This record gives sequence, structure tokens and C-alpha cells, in this order.
Amino acid sequence: MILQSPTTWIEVSRAALLHNAGRFRGALRPGQTLMPVLKANAYGHGLEEIGRLLMEENFDLFGLHTAEEVFRLAAMPEAADRRFLLLSPPPAERIPDLVRAGARLGLFDFEGLDEIVSAANESDLTVPIHIKVETGVQRQGFTTEQLTELSERLKAASGLHVEGIYTHFANIEDTTDHTFARKQMKRFASARDLLAAQGINPKLVHSSCSAAAILFPETHHDLLRLGISLYGHWPSTETRVSAQAAGRNRLDLQPVLTWKTRISQVKEVQAGSFVGYGCTWRAETDTRLGILPVGYSDGYDRGLGAAHVLVRGRRAPVRGRIMMNLLLVDLGHIPEARRGDEVVLIGRQGADEITAETLAGLAGTINYEILTRINPLLPRLPVD
Repeated sequence: MILQSPTTWIEVSRAALLHNAGRFRGALRPGQTLMPVLKANAYGHGLEEIGRLLMEENFDLFGLHTAEEVFRLAAMPEAADRRFLLLSPPPAERIPDLVRAGARLGLFDFEGLDEIVSAANESDLTVPIHIKVETGVQRQGFTTEQLTELSERLKAASGLHVEGIYTHFANIEDTTDHTFARKQMKRFASARDLLAAQGINPKLVHSSCSAAAILFPETHHDLLRLGISLYGHWPSTETRVSAQAAGRNRLDLQPVLTWKTRISQVKEVQAGSFVGYGCTWRAETDTRLGILPVGYSDGYDRGLGAAHVLVRGRRAPVRGRIMMNLLLVDLGHIPEARRGDEVVLIGRQGADEITAETLAGLAGTINYEILTRINPLLPRLPVD
């Protein structure tokens, strides 16, 4: 149950979400499909909330990481006849339930193949699978050397339908030199040719993440996997620089998420007073502090001691250490600020904006982590 007046919450912009999806959807060729990736609580935006908004727009295939995510989406009334691609090994005992829920299963190794075949035969189901090919991440998937044996075992197996084949890029958004990514493209093409020579020609070929989707249209194949950019964020500065050099930077991505809270108390502090744990900040003049009911347990990183929030459209600096459930901001230059005022932690207020990228830079991480670590228990409220 969502409280009617939460103290800390996430607003999810339907308009921004559909704008971003439309920018990529509009670039697809006939026969190509866009698959929104909703893993990690839809990149922190709310699994059910984002899923519902996209299902209303007739998206019918979603990328997920866990069986639990599949079951949560499949249980929604809007999810009838929707399909889900599980991008991690499935729990063997849940394979029949996953298939009945509409899941397509990623296939990563021979042990997983044995488990899927066994489950298919025992439950009398046909299991759709997507073969993951290892081309350079050294994480999941079959190497080129394993593909001949794989094709032989697939042809001998019953109860399987090879629906897709895919790979993932290792070094496409961390650099402006895409030599390694192009090598991966060639390895993937070789793997597809090898399987085709064995009579295995999956309907859905896919390799693009957000960065690849922006930079290399040739990676779209049949299915475009869209993650971070669906939510209005560039994968990296390097991706944006590369896109600009290639003339592909006119996406006008719009952030979907705004993180808000309210001032729970305003406190007068005298000059010379230490503030917060460890006495790490001392007021040089008399000032006013706003206490916010947000801390590192909510995903506001402890390394954000130099960050700002927005209060009445103005930047208020964080003071002292980020606490488990609280943080303090300096309101000395915003005398009109009051208890109950709305505060923006990520997003726009008035003419100013605090971005996930700014917070990532202060915390020494990436925008992905800032977004996905927001406490999933905080209410996600669709707006506009």
C-alpha cells in the first residue's frame, strides 16, 4: 500500500518514458522489435509501474534478470500474453512455471541445457530459448569452440525451441575507441554463421545495449535491447562524445525519474557548532539547517557529502555526513524555506536540475548505480 502523503518518493514521468521509447522505436526498420529492459527494478524506476506504462503502449517483450521479476510482471492484469526474456540462468525447479508465465530462457552453458531439457520433458512443455554467445566479456555464454557441440546437442534434444541468439558488449560505453566492440561484432557474426551451417537459424538475433543502439545501427538485428537510455540517460560521457562525432547525438533524452522528499524539521544552528556524525562540518556563521528523512539506506550514497538538493528552486548544500535515514542541508541562504517544503534530490525544480550523472561524479560511480540503488520500498508514483 502506498501512503497518501509519503515523506520520500519517486515520481515517474510517463511522458518522458514514452518520448524516449519513441525515439528508438521510430528508428527501427520493418521487422525489428524494441525490448525494454526492466531488470533491477526497472533501473530503479519501479518494475510494475514502468511495466504497466509500457504494456499500455503495446510493448509485449521485456528483458528481465531474475525469475522473481518475471513472476511479478506476469501477475499483473495488463500482462496477459506478454513475453519475458530471462537474461540470467533460471532456477531449475522454476523452469516450468517460468515458461507458463511467458518467459523465454537464456541459455549460457551445457549444465543449463541439461536442466532445461529435463524440465521440458518432465512437464511436457516446449521451452523457448535464447543462446548467449561469449564474444569478449568473459561472463556468460558459449564460446565459439563450444558451438559445434551445442548444435549437436540441441538437434538431439526434445522440448526446445531455439528462438534467439545474442551477445553483450564489453567495451562499448567506456571508451571512444570501438576497436574491441567491432571485434565482438565479427565474433558474433562468425558464431551465427557456424550455427547456421548446422541448421540453427533463430528468429531473433540481438546484440545491442543502449550504447550500441545509439552508435551502431548494424547491431540492432531483429531485436533492440534498450536499458539506461529508455529512462532518459546517456550510457556514458564517452557514448555521448562518440555519438556527437558520428552525428547521432540528437536523441533529446528526457530523464524519467524525479526523487523527492520533504523538509521534516528546520533547525537554527549557531556559528561554531559542529554538525552531524564525526563533527566533519562546522558552521562558520549562524545558519539554518533542513533535516531531510533520507539517508544511505534509501540509496543516497554516503559519498555525497558535497552534493546539493533543490529547495524552492535553489541549491542547498549537504552538510556533514550522510546518515542511515537522514541528511542535513544548509538553508541559510533560503530564509523562506519551511518545514514541509518539497525537496528534489534528483530531478528538476524551477530552473535548476540535479542529475543522476552529477551525483555519480561526486560518489565516484556511474549513473546506473545511482538509479538502481534507490530503495525499492520507496513509492513510485507515475505522473503526467
